[in-house]
Amino acid sequence: MVNKMISIFKPKKIKDFNPIGLNIYTFNAGFKKKGKDLLLIIFDKTINVCCVYSKTSTPSAPIIWDKKNNKGRVKALVVNSGNANAHTGKDGLKIIDKYVKALTIIIKCKTNEVLVSSTGVIGEKFNPNLIINKFEKLNSKNKNSLLEGAKSIMTTDTFPKISIKNINLDNQSFKIYGIAKGSGMIQPNMGTMLVYIFIECEISKKLMSRLLKNNLDNTFNSITVDSDTSTSDTLMIFSVSSKKINLNKKNFKKLNYKINELMHDLSLQVVKDGEGISKLIRVNVLNARSKKQAKKIAFSIANSPLIKTAVAGEDANWGRVIMAIGKTEENIYQNKIRIMFGNYIVCENGSISKKINIRKLDNYMKNKTIDINVKLNLGKFNHTVYGNDLTFEYLKINSDYRS
Repeated sequence: MVNKMISIFKPKKIKDFNPIGLNIYTFNAGFKKKGKDLLLIIFDKTINVCCVYSKTSTPSAPIIWDKKNNKGRVKALVVNSGNANAHTGKDGLKIIDKYVKALTIIIKCKTNEVLVSSTGVIGEKFNPNLIINKFEKLNSKNKNSLLEGAKSIMTTDTFPKISIKNINLDNQSFKIYGIAKGSGMIQPNMGTMLVYIFIECEISKKLMSRLLKNNLDNTFNSITVDSDTSTSDTLMIFSVSSKKINLNKKNFKKLNYKINELMHDLSLQVVKDGEGISKLIRVNVLNARSKKQAKKIAFSIANSPLIKTAVAGEDANWGRVIMAIGKTEENIYQNKIRIMFGNYIVCENGSISKKINIRKLDNYMKNKTIDINVKLNLGKFNHTVYGNDLTFEYLKINSDYRS
């Protein structure tokens, strides 16, 4: 597998801590030639969990297995990187059965209280003993921090993705934190790649479901690297503490806000670590007829190879934005469209703007983050999608991924 350059957006400092209510273990199980590739999280007790998965019609074995078995309670999470266990037929499910059964004997829980995820190469089976052989090392000496957990689920990622938020409700302070992986094959159609979010308070499955529903669309479902929806996209949210909080309307609103902050942070980290990225692209579609229309047009712009390559070449080729709007076949009036790169107008009233300033525009395109603002002037609905440019480095990574 080709090693890609470190993203220019890599955080200078990554926060880390040792969570309460769970134990994190990471190992090199042999899925990858070097580095950690297996994450095991054992919770102190069986807790509530809420999951969302890829809407793909070719789901991986872990997604099929989780949906069939888990009922919203969990004692352990098993994640391997380097092999997606996708399109592996009945054998893929049997592999999971074997390592889950071995784990349930050791930690004394039910089969439906284990969740599994896999990420990596599609179509390759693996020996479940790669995972089972590490269960004997589940002891206090091998416990790891949140950062080590984030590192163990990386594939082509160049940095581990962590977000930690503090919240105070009813004079009780606790944390919300999460880890994610994702760099390529990114246009989620549910939540994202692999994401695990933990809330240090007791919360019902119903309320966790509401938190996801409230915040999914504008975070993980509004990012794209290459327009490809993974077979393995998974997002799980866990209630990891017995700390009791009165989640009345006011407190739930505060919690919802913090969850949104955390999900937005993690989803942006995924885009900023997009394979071969040199620029972040933020597409803002304004004044659409509907939210659906705004989102469809925003994704059309963010996913256009012609726009992505133009941004990589620091060329404000606004004609390609007009093309991307038009190919959606949405009901719009092109004479009403107004497009700006950052604060610099490029077209309005159906043609190039008389106010266009090429010198300032060229200088703006040298920035690391490029805003493409499209005002449709049709209604009151807006949507923002985050994407990135397309570079030679992306081609290099994905033309030699399996070697």
